[in-house]
Amino acid sequence: MKKLESWQYVLCNEQGDLFSVAGKKGYDSKSFIRTFMSSAVATDMDKPFHFMQWAGKLYLLDRIEDECELSKNGNVYDGEVLYWIGYLFRYWHFYTGESSKEIYRQANADLMNAVYLMYHTMAPELAIDRLKETYRDKHHKKEN
Repeated sequence: MKKLESWQYVLCNEQGDLFSVAGKKGYDSKSFIRTFMSSAVATDMDKPFHFMQWAGKLYLLDRIEDECELSKNGNVYDGEVLYWIGYLFRYWHFYTGESSKEIYRQANADLMNAVYLMYHTMAPELAIDRLKETYRDKHHKKEN
């Protein structure tokens, strides 16, 4: 199991905070998460090093607001759920090397909201492994 470096935990926390702030601003959680995970901001966050990673959650949110159409018409998840989703998605990237788009394809906002109660107390690696297994099982069943 790959251990994250301290700076990677900082970025996990930053993305968790970003998702939480989006909720506090009233953005529809499902739409925000989907939009973020396919955005240029997420692509920059996925890079080995990019200044955007250290710009801060409010700057990141400003950039997303400038670049993307965000909706305030919809359901806003609980702040702790949003934080966990943001944190886990960034952790997932460091753990597997997968891009934000690839991660979201395997675990969308609805799934993450649904599994929060069962998975949020697990070690991040275990939660990610279970989410990936669920995706593989579901995808494998469709092929057969």
